[in-house]
Amino acid sequence: MADLLYISVKLLTGFIGLWLMTRLLGKKEIAQLTPFDFISSLMLSEIVGNTVYDKEVHFSRLLYALAFWALLSFTLEKVTYKFKTLRRPLDGSPVLLIEDGKVNVRQMHRNNMDFEQLQMMLRQRDVFSIREVAYALLETNGGLSVLKKSGYDQVTREDFDLPEKEQHPGAGLIEDGEIQKEQLLLLGKDELWLRKELINKGYGDAENVLYAEWRTGEGLYVAETAEHEGRRSR
Repeated sequence: MADLLYISVKLLTGFIGLWLMTRLLGKKEIAQLTPFDFISSLMLSEIVGNTVYDKEVHFSRLLYALAFWALLSFTLEKVTYKFKTLRRPLDGSPVLLIEDGKVNVRQMHRNNMDFEQLQMMLRQRDVFSIREVAYALLETNGGLSVLKKSGYDQVTREDFDLPEKEQHPGAGLIEDGEIQKEQLLLLGKDELWLRKELINKGYGDAENVLYAEWRTGEGLYVAETAEHEGRRSR
């Protein structure tokens, strides 16, 4: 019974301490957490978890650990707020993955991203084709901010009394120079058809294309990159 009471006191101490830290450091949604915030939350869970069931650790030590960690976090928050020049090296800075419709492959590789991951993040922003994107910014919290091209903005067809138009997601046919045969089969097409489409677009071998997708009603789209705009054949 005494052990249960001791654990309860520690849990209550940890609960109050974490609540006070949350109030002190400010409110943030999960999507707004920086990498440091995420690591800090893991560290706090370790501090509380490792001391609750350890009889040799008095709850006063738990209080001290929480208070000291709160002081470190609060100090860092104030330093980065007051000295903005330190904010970028400490918190990082946003990265342009797509700029003016061109994919920045170098930045994708620096952030260990491939086209499949980029497409997933775009779909989470209700964008189902890379061709729709003018700018895509990878934020410091890992989220993606997207600015669509003017032709794909939020104007609705009802604004112009136009009939409904069937929508189709883009199907990636080439990624990093490799033909996605499964996607071709789903479209009922073959590699010969794809190579002809590439030639019509002014491109040579599929191996020289970083990314290409097909969208019903709009045809083949080949993504240009910031480094080498498409590697067009001459």
